[in-house]
Amino acid sequence: MSHDSAAAPDTAARKLSGRRRKEIVAVLLFSGGPIFESSIPLSVFGVDRQDAGVPRYRLLVCAGEEGPLRTTGGLELTAPHGLEAISRAGTVVVPAWRSITSPPPQEALDALRRAHEEGARIVGLCTGAFVLAAAGLLDGRPATTHWMYAPTLAKRYPSVHVDPRELFVDDGDVLTSAGTAAGIDLCLHIVRTDHGSEAAGALARRLVVPPRRSGGQERYLDRSLPEEIGADPLAEVVAWALEHLHEQFDVETLAARAYMSRRTFDRRFRSLTGSAPLQWLITQRVLQAQRLLETSDYSVDEVAGRCGFRSPVALRGHFRRQLGSSPAAYRAAYRARRPQGDRQGDGEGGAATAAAAATAAGGQTPSAGPPPADGAVPYQARRTPSGPVGSPSAHSLAAASSDNGREYVPSRASVPGQRSAT
Repeated sequence: MSHDSAAAPDTAARKLSGRRRKEIVAVLLFSGGPIFESSIPLSVFGVDRQDAGVPRYRLLVCAGEEGPLRTTGGLELTAPHGLEAISRAGTVVVPAWRSITSPPPQEALDALRRAHEEGARIVGLCTGAFVLAAAGLLDGRPATTHWMYAPTLAKRYPSVHVDPRELFVDDGDVLTSAGTAAGIDLCLHIVRTDHGSEAAGALARRLVVPPRRSGGQERYLDRSLPEEIGADPLAEVVAWALEHLHEQFDVETLAARAYMSRRTFDRRFRSLTGSAPLQWLITQRVLQAQRLLETSDYSVDEVAGRCGFRSPVALRGHFRRQLGSSPAAYRAAYRARRPQGDRQGDGEGGAATAAAAATAAGGQTPSAGPPPADGAVPYQARRTPSGPVGSPSAHSLAAASSDNGREYVPSRASVPGQRSAT
């Protein structure tokens, strides 16, 4: 799922300075950056595919610091350009940064700021968002990064509206994406924005990837929280919540256990985790339901009760929003994809449950299976995009929850979902 800012047309309309060209894309590389993420914009914007109907970009690979640049496996790279070449680019991409705890080089940050001031489009893939944030380009803006790093980004740069659920966020002249494969999604989105759906589709076929994926990062979230929370007073409250997910409690309960007002608790929780406590709690309940569906023969109604949902209807609604599938279809897909030998341990009711779930799904292969261990995104996955506050989907999410509160929505006027003009 993408997130396109409603303010995007205004920011995207800014004129480039005279020396910059729209078709020139500069990719800024640093030593220690992973080679896969670094190669994504090189492949998308640096290979001539005009024979397939893909308009050509001019690629400038720039070193963000003195080389040689070391990358995955000890490989050394030598970039043909330095920071000075960024001055010609209409788009500047930072595909990765080596450490979420280390500050980027000041010279690179200055170059990014100048590029943005002169109308260039600035893109951060995965941990590249930390470089954009360090340059101040994400202040007051919605942004995303890999869900595992989102809490750290939110804590280190509190003025950034971090949403760990999105695959990418398009805020007009500044764009960010989640990890690895989501970088491809964002690069395809850029091609679609520049040259239309037909060109993006042709490129996607060459890359053998879907031209536009639905869904977000929710299916990959786990119980991980930033290491910094271990020394914080909220750590005990978080641990209690994880141990009592089978009970019905709301965010007010957690705030009371922390001896805080609801408003103070919300603010402190978000500063530590990058997520609103309501959304975090819903996600943890869904993850617990996911585990029970994989490892037990409890009915969907029983799973709902053991995960703290007030009703099976609440479980089904949240489960479909986050994982793109009904609980029954998820269980059927999970068991169908497991090796025959592993399925023998499901218990006497396992086969019957899977068969019943398959029947409930209409006898068709369910649309979403279990999250792949390697982080790859299943192409079959589909997810109903969540709407902004005030939309039916946002209201139904809050109403179906066992919690009382509002889901996090960036303060800037924005419209979630894939809503580019093309």
